[in-house]
Amino acid sequence: MNPLTLSLQFAKFNDAPLHRAALPRHKVTRWLRAALQSDAELTVRIVDAEEGQALNRDYRKKDYATNVLTFDYTQEPLVTADLVLCAPVVAQEAKEQNKTLEEHYAHLLVHGALHAQGWDHDEEEDAQVMELRESEIMARLGFENPY
Repeated sequence: MNPLTLSLQFAKFNDAPLHRAALPRHKVTRWLRAALQSDAELTVRIVDAEEGQALNRDYRKKDYATNVLTFDYTQEPLVTADLVLCAPVVAQEAKEQNKTLEEHYAHLLVHGALHAQGWDHDEEEDAQVMELRESEIMARLGFENPY
């Protein structure tokens, strides 16, 4: 098992306790480790819609809040990245997809960890490969296929 240094942060927002309950540190660590191929230092930050939209606008030039943003800094010899998850978007998507909040967070953390390691889904072929990898990891973690 690869060492993981994790900083788990929660911004202040109305439903923060609900999201904190869905993200106990031991589970977040387990989910991320399942997706990591090497040692890593990751920050996971759970934010409100305003912060999520500002980050997506400022860094991706897309003026809306999205479910997960991955800011990857290094991949070798150590994966270093910030994963920013927008709580209201995650909650809405979980509801629409008939998933638990925990289940959707697990998938998005796996997804973000793969991005931090250089995985991408801009091209159709890359998307299929990445989705298959996510599905395999989620199955190993005891979750259903997220797609």
